Amino acid sequence: MMLNPQRTIDELKELRAITGNDDGAQRVAWTETWATARDWLHEKLSNLPVTLERDEAGNDWATLKGASEKELLIGGHMDSVPNGGWLDGCLNVLAGLEVLRRIASEGTPPVTVRLVDWADEEGARFGRSLVGSSACSGTIDPQSEIAHLKDKDGIALPDALAKFNVHLDTMKQSHRMLKNAKAYLELHIEQGPVLESMDLPLGAVIGTYGVERNAIHFIGQAAHAGSTPMDKRKDAFAAAAKLGLEIRPIAVRHHGVCTVGRVTTRPGIVTAVVGECDMTLDQRNMDANELAAMLQEAVAASERFAAEEKCEVSWERIWQIQPIPFDPHLIDLCDEAIKETVGVSHRLPSGPLHDAPEMQRAGVPTVMMFVQSLRGISHNKIEDTKEEHIALSVQALDRLATKTIDWILSQ
Repeated sequence: MMLNPQRTIDELKELRAITGNDDGAQRVAWTETWATARDWLHEKLSNLPVTLERDEAGNDWATLKGASEKELLIGGHMDSVPNGGWLDGCLNVLAGLEVLRRIASEGTPPVTVRLVDWADEEGARFGRSLVGSSACSGTIDPQSEIAHLKDKDGIALPDALAKFNVHLDTMKQSHRMLKNAKAYLELHIEQGPVLESMDLPLGAVIGTYGVERNAIHFIGQAAHAGSTPMDKRKDAFAAAAKLGLEIRPIAVRHHGVCTVGRVTTRPGIVTAVVGECDMTLDQRNMDANELAAMLQEAVAASERFAAEEKCEVSWERIWQIQPIPFDPHLIDLCDEAIKETVGVSHRLPSGPLHDAPEMQRAGVPTVMMFVQSLRGISHNKIEDTKEEHIALSVQALDRLATKTIDWILSQ
């Protein structure tokens, strides 16, 4: 059987029709729509000589047994955000399915090939991303990190997962699935504007940004908006606003990105000077030293602006992760596969988080391939990629899989 990228495009559209509506994709993890999508995938896999298994963390594995126990993993996720796009996550899986079909059609492969659909990459229902892959990698502590989480309806995460036979006290046993893993590949839409701005369909991903995510609390003094002179104010919002502008040159200086995602003021009435202001700051960089410098400069700036506005400031870390570079050899192979497919490649980091870095953290050599996103938009029903670029991405992933199998055999 020859590789058929058009079949991947057709299946993506079929999945969209089954699990989406006028508002977009609705495959939120731990819901019936998500289960429908996974059942649909299992039906597609039933025509292949593979064994299907769901591990302790709810990850689904399709295994094509090879002549060697050494394993090539190809992964993605079927879950989506609410009102999401038609490609995020599921392109990875369905392109991997097409590669698996091609390999299976040629008889017993030289190494074992496994397609994995990670559970709850998005974290859309309970707010914690990468649940299945981080359980498999061993980097999550279920009891301290997710046991307390509830969804918007007050349903506890452990109760929702139990309906899918996933239990917090055993989910890290899924690490056994990586025993023979020698490489991990993941195709993904870029979800950003870089490749489109360069008029390139594909890129090789060098790794994922490190993240520093903090909550910042400014305390001033609430006062009457009419009777308090400007030079007598202790305006917490003024200090926060100055910081909101200062993070932009900080990001530029260190070749990273900084984002204020939320600002809340109190007392929050039109006739009062702001007495308290809370803001969130997300900082990302591919270099750990640059990320640390960005954080240090933001903290220093907040203290300077607090003093200028006669306020106090405090910081609380929400979450932090170091940059995760991908495997240099696999990056080279990814570059080669892209160049052989479209003639030119570009190396770029990933700003969003993905399941792939969890495999790298677990010691499995990993690389990602990006395909261009139109308008750089994702997590939105207008998310899109040209169909010809989708087809090219399937071809390039197939070439990368072949090269990686040879690389595994050479180890």
